[in-house]
Order: sequence, then structure tokens, then C-alpha cells
Amino acid sequence: MHVTLATPLADIKGIGARFLDSLDKLDIRTVKDLLYHFPFRYMDFSKILPIAGAEEGVVATFYGVIEKVSLSKTYRRKMWVVTARIVDETGKLNCVWFNQKFLISTFKEGQSIHVAGKVLHDGKKLYLASPIFEVVSSQGSMHRHTGRLVPVYPETKGVTSKLIRFALSKVMPLIQDIPEFLPESLLETYGLPPVYEAFLHIHYPSTIQEAESAQKRFLLQDLFLLQLLHFSERQKLSQEKAVPYPYDADIIKVWLSRLPFELTLSQKKALHEILEDLALDHPTQRLLQGDVGSGKTVVSAIAARVVAGHGHQTAILVPTEVLAHQHFDTFKKFYSTFEVEPPLIILATASKYALFAGEGLESELSKKQALEHIASGQAKIVIGTHAVIQKHISFHRLGFLVIDEQHRWGVRQRAELLSRTDADKGVFGAHLLSMSATPIPRTLAMTAYGDLDLSIISELPKGRKKIETKVVSPAKRQETYDFIRTEIKKGHQAYVVCPRIEPADPDVPLSPRQLFNLEVKSVKEEYEKLTAMLSSWRKPGSTGFRAEMLHGRMKAQEKNKIMQDFKDGKIDMLVTTSVIEVGVDVPNATIMMIEGSDRFGLSQLYQFRGRVGRGEEQSYCFLLSDVQSKTTSARLRALVQAKNGFQLAEMDLKMRGPGQFLGDVQTGLPDVAMKAIQNPELVLGAREQAQKLLEEDPELKEYPYLAAYLKLFKKSVHLE
Repeated sequence: MHVTLATPLADIKGIGARFLDSLDKLDIRTVKDLLYHFPFRYMDFSKILPIAGAEEGVVATFYGVIEKVSLSKTYRRKMWVVTARIVDETGKLNCVWFNQKFLISTFKEGQSIHVAGKVLHDGKKLYLASPIFEVVSSQGSMHRHTGRLVPVYPETKGVTSKLIRFALSKVMPLIQDIPEFLPESLLETYGLPPVYEAFLHIHYPSTIQEAESAQKRFLLQDLFLLQLLHFSERQKLSQEKAVPYPYDADIIKVWLSRLPFELTLSQKKALHEILEDLALDHPTQRLLQGDVGSGKTVVSAIAARVVAGHGHQTAILVPTEVLAHQHFDTFKKFYSTFEVEPPLIILATASKYALFAGEGLESELSKKQALEHIASGQAKIVIGTHAVIQKHISFHRLGFLVIDEQHRWGVRQRAELLSRTDADKGVFGAHLLSMSATPIPRTLAMTAYGDLDLSIISELPKGRKKIETKVVSPAKRQETYDFIRTEIKKGHQAYVVCPRIEPADPDVPLSPRQLFNLEVKSVKEEYEKLTAMLSSWRKPGSTGFRAEMLHGRMKAQEKNKIMQDFKDGKIDMLVTTSVIEVGVDVPNATIMMIEGSDRFGLSQLYQFRGRVGRGEEQSYCFLLSDVQSKTTSARLRALVQAKNGFQLAEMDLKMRGPGQFLGDVQTGLPDVAMKAIQNPELVLGAREQAQKLLEEDPELKEYPYLAAYLKLFKKSVHLE
């Protein structure tokens, strides 16, 4: 039978329908699915000993014959116990299995068997507790589950590692002639095995070194394929057409001179790189990274103004309505300093449509009016949330797409908008700028976003003071409140961030884990307490101080109203959830107090802290936590010590490891991205080799198997 990676397991002799149904639970349906279901660890049962060699604490495999099998029940816990006595020419050894009553019908006296596990001692005799076993026809039989480095696989209910090893034993003999698809030179450079040998060594390693070499081969393979995808995407873009938007350097200098601040060197460098992209006649893609408050928005605003000057449109996509309003206000302010009649700007969110036409002329629009302005091309800049990518919105000529906090937007959403670039059937592509304040280690950026050119704004605007960050113990809480009172009486404002909205219901019984999760401050509870506290700070005869709460369950209009009141200084203290994580800019706010700070990731804490320090006044961030563990203390100290977001990301990565660092889906990649950031040399090597190969053979004509495999790989990942 000719077997390929695409062969369904249903076609493999010996794997019955019952096994197929079980494997389907792990999405294992083809030979490829099974082969790439890699072990996450190995049990070393390679030491094979006679029973006389059994000593307490030894981990080994023993071969013998079942002399006696018995079934009993423990008196206290009413637990079924199956006992099998194994004998060889050197001695006897008892093996016991708990709560596996079915084994009494599996074992037969006189059967030959391998058992593997750790030898224990009960005070009288040596024994094995719940050992791995396999019934064999003779001592020389092939070992699947014992007598070797035994792989342990990701499992689910009804799918054990034993079942996966059984299925592999049926498949491995059929794939010995599987063709190699990686360039021979790549494998030789790193001294790694060809594909069949790698599959053999990862599922049936003789030594742990063999398994590690196979793992490295598959990591390099994924990195190489990923970089091929990145470079092939770049090649495609370079062959497509886009409208070039050349810029006049003298006009840019005039605009910059009219700003109320001077751009930093890295802002100027990033702006130059983006403007050079826009001047090209093919679509470009760039990732702009910069710390919270580093001034990414002004850079994108200047680039969008250049596109508008050519009569074409820019769409600014943001993840929240709060951030959409923030950008709308920022663009209005910037453009009003540039010129008397700036380009028409449209705000488009689910709850509000508005238009700005210069000289303070802002007006609300109906949805129909806004869509007409966009479709006609009158609106040169459209700022909004997902409302912008609805199918009923038609752009006249979209030349520039800016996506803020780009990791929150999926590739499908981005592609949906890029595919509707103008009214002339989308002949021309749009230039893309993705922006992110979430710091990403450089190696991960090369791995996950290798198809994007990278610009980094590494400095904060001039005049900004470093935010003083302090970890506050429970004993120092009142002292912190006293300090906040001083700041509020100076006319400044404060944020108080809580992990939860509602307090726990005392009448609802909860598990210990649920109780642990609820032992944190809630917005509503803190709002009531802090409102009372603020009223006690009031001076005689004054109107007093005002607190307000903000959370994700509120309607968009209500949230926007509260945020506007806070920006206007009508609210002194905002008690909120993580809804203010992104895009809130209130220069007068100087206090960020984070309750239950141990419940947030470092990148979230970093985003919260970035909500203050946006004016010229000294700002402060207080991290409160009732958890006093070493791990929590180390993480919070990292936020205090890190000089910038990129350094913090590296520290976070070292402390939490790549899996937790990336969270659910910061990238749509398989494990390759997480492993890659621990092996930067391999990333660079794969990148260089992929670039070289595509330069020599852009269509991979000399590598048909690689081209075919690349298509399969592309379906399994998304580059976001």
C-alpha cells in the first residue's frame, strides 16, 4: 500500500473504527496528523532488568510470566485492586493496579508480559504500582510501551498515550520511503536528520539526544517554512500595484514645525520609513512598535495627511470605541495646527458617526450620511472600530490602512478591508501600517511578523517624566490613600483599576478555586468605598470631589460620556476595569492605582501604567496586592525596574516562559513561535536560508515537494 501524509488513518490496516473515533477527538484523522502529534515528554524505561535486580527506587522494565492474577477490594476506601505476580528465572515481583477492574479479564496466567515503572517497598515486599505493561508473544518482541524511552503524548478523555503509540506502530513501517522536502544543505548546516529518521527518532528514540535532534529538525522545519511564507508574501506584494504617494519634505518640515512639541529621533526615523513605503508603487506592510505614549499616533496622522493630499483615503482601525474617539480628537488637534482647511475626517463606530471639516466644524452624522461621504471619496480619513469593515461600507479609493493594537485584529478582518481598496474593482492595493504598544521580543517579532518591515519608537516624547512605580503592601494602603488625597486636592485625577466588576454573592456556594478568584477588589465595591472617602475629603462649602465607575457591561454611549467627563475634569477618580487598558489619554491624570495587581499580566500592567504620565506633571503608579509570594513579588518588581516596554517583555519572557508569555493567541502560529524565541540563532539561520532559496528559485521549481508542503503549512497557520 502506498502511504502519504494525506492518507486517512481509516485506510491503514489494523486501526479499527473504535480507535479512529477516539483519535478524532484530538483532530487526528490522517497520517500527517498522527505523525505530527509529538510527545511532550519521555519516560525512561530503557533499563531492562531481571526481577532479582529490582531495588527500591529503580525505574526499569521487567520481563516475566504471569504466575497468578487476583482481584480484591480495599476495606477503607472500597477500591478495586488487581494484582498480578510476575516471575522469571531469578525471582517474583507483584504488580498492582487500582480502580482498573477490567484488567482482571486482560491478564491470563501463563502470559508473557513486560511491566515498567518505579520499584516501591511496602515494608515487606517490593512491588510496582500501576506499571505500564504490554503482553508480548516472546521476549524479543518489539517494545511499544516498555523497554525503551517511552513517549508521553497530549491526551484527552478516551485517548491515551498507549492508544497513540499503538496507532503509530501501524503507521511507521509504511512511511519509510516518505520523500524529504527540506533542502539537503539546510539539514547539513545544522547536522539534523532527514524526515523519516526524524519521525522515527521523535516517536521511537534510542537516546534522549536522538529525540532532541528530531525536535530541533521539526522546529527548524517550521521556522524555515514560516520564513518562506513571509518572503513569498513580500514577493507577491512587490509584484502587485499600489498608488505611490510621494511626499514633499519641505511641507513635512512645515507641519512638524507647527506641532506644539518636537518629534523624537526615533519618531522621525519611523515617519521617514513609513513615508518612503507610501512612495512605492507596490503595497507595503510595516509594523510600528512603540511604548505606551511614545507618539505613534502623530506619526500615522502625518502619513495619512500625505495620502489625503493625493486625493485618496486612509482608514484607521482601532479595537474599542474609546480609542476611536481618542484618535478622532487627536487627529482633529494635529490637523488644526497644520492648516486652516484640513481633510475631511469621519468617525465611524457602532454608536456614533461624526464629521470634522476644520476650524472647529464638527457635526454628528446619520449613518447614511457618513457612508455617502466615504463612498464618494469626500471623507479622506475614516477612524473607527469594526464598523469600518462592514460590507455595506464602500471606499472610493482606499490607499492606506492603519490598524492600531494590531494583534487584536484577525487576518480575515484585515484582508476583508484590503480587498475593497477602491471603486474600480480593487485594481490597486493599499499600503498597510500596523501599530502596537504591546512590547514583543525581537526574535518573536521576526518569527510572527516576518512579513512586515519593522519600525520602533524607542523614546518617550520630550518633557515626559518617568512614572514613579511602587509596590504597596497591605500595611501601606492608608498611606497611599493619603498621598492620592494630596494629588486630587492639587487638581489632579486618579484611576483605580480592579480585576472584577461585581463583588462576590455571599449566598452562592463556591469552590476553593472560585473563592480564590473572587478574593479580589471589585469595581462596584471600591466605587462605593471610594465615593464615601472622597466625600470625607471635601472642604467646607465646596462642591466636593466626584468618583465614577466604568466597566465593559456599560453601553457604549454611557462609557463615552463618562470618559469625556473624566477628560473634561468633571470626574476626579475613575474606578474601572481593564476597559481603560488601551488608548485613554488624560494628561491631567497623575495617579494609577491597581488593585489585585497580581491578577494581571505584566503587559497589561504596563498598559495601565501608560494611562498616566501623559502630561508634564510627575505621575505615580501604585501596585496593590494581598499575595505575598516570591513569584508575585518578582513580577511586580520587574515592572518597577524595567526601563522600557521591550526590556519588560524580555524579563516577562524569562520569568513566565514562552507559553504563558504569548497567552491564548498573540500569534496564530503553532508552538514554533514560542520555541523560536528561545533559539534566536535558529530563527536567523532559517530566515537567511529561506531568503537565499527564494532569491535563487522564487517559484520553488527545483523543490516540488517543498512547494507542496508549503501549501499544507500555510493552511495550518495564520500570520497574525
